Amino acid sequence: MLSNTCKTAIKAVIFLATKIESGDKAAVREIAEHIGASEHTVGKLLQTLVKQGVINSLKGPSGGFYLSGKQKDQPIINIVNAIDGQQIFKECGLGLSQCSSLHPCPIHDDYKQARDLIENLFKNKKVHDLCVPVNDGFAYLFG
Repeated sequence: MLSNTCKTAIKAVIFLATKIESGDKAAVREIAEHIGASEHTVGKLLQTLVKQGVINSLKGPSGGFYLSGKQKDQPIINIVNAIDGQQIFKECGLGLSQCSSLHPCPIHDDYKQARDLIENLFKNKKVHDLCVPVNDGFAYLFG
């Protein structure tokens, strides 16, 4: 359902959230290496996330990308909306343009339930909820 770019963006934001306690900022290269993504992709998506207010950046020798405490408390849906948009939670599971409850595809009802479940997950889970298991060594962002 999510694009690979969106998945990469979520991992990048979680990585930045793990650095809040130390106050460290991260460079594109460091983020890309840590989450196993290309620097080019990570650089572009980070700029999009900055423009959308999901993360911050600071230029200069002590610069980089970082999250504020308030941004760490934002729901994951903010990242999804910034990269893929809200429309992914409305699309047909088979890619039909005319799929609706009045004109459903063969998997419409089941896919709608799964899609709604995932949308609620992203609305209810906060960035900090996902960085805690990473910080504790119970979850990983690469592999």
